[in-house]
Amino acid sequence: MNIPNQLTVMRIFMTPIFLAALVIDFPFHYFVALLVFGIASLTDFWDGKIARKYHLITNFGKFLDPIADKMLTTAAFLGFILLGHGAGIVWITFLVLAREFIVASMRMMAASKGNVVAADKWGKIKTVVQMFAVVLVLASHGTIDLLATYAPTFTALNQPLIIAYTVVLWISAALTVISGVNYLWKNKDCLGLKDL
Repeated sequence: MNIPNQLTVMRIFMTPIFLAALVIDFPFHYFVALLVFGIASLTDFWDGKIARKYHLITNFGKFLDPIADKMLTTAAFLGFILLGHGAGIVWITFLVLAREFIVASMRMMAASKGNVVAADKWGKIKTVVQMFAVVLVLASHGTIDLLATYAPTFTALNQPLIIAYTVVLWISAALTVISGVNYLWKNKDCLGLKDL
């Protein structure tokens, strides 16, 4: 249990705290959720950086790191559904979960053959964009609540904020699909399709 793996485990334990801050209505809860999510996201950056720099990469870390990422981002999307963000977020969450179920199944198949498959470049890009999208949603809704309470004359900013985070959410959904297809293609041997 080296430092990178400890940071990964920390991210897992922070996920329910983040989700509680997101869905429980109390003053400035979006900003509290944003703070927790931001700290958790930074552990994702630092665990990988430390592991690579000090040669602390382990099979346990390769296995757990992407799971921790999925838990954090999926918690955010499920929270957005609960808060009534419309049909779009339902479809985006479906794409995210479908991709993760498929990739998790592939990982288990690889593990049954003694292989541990780490996240690739597309998976990392997808995760970064998803996290950025979540940050944008949280910051936007925190700002919208703040304006509604303290500066109602500036609520004209609400619509541009909603449009901005909606666009980024759909970009993250597209990258989710692309990274999933790329993952399947790179690991097609696990499905017995190596001749494709």
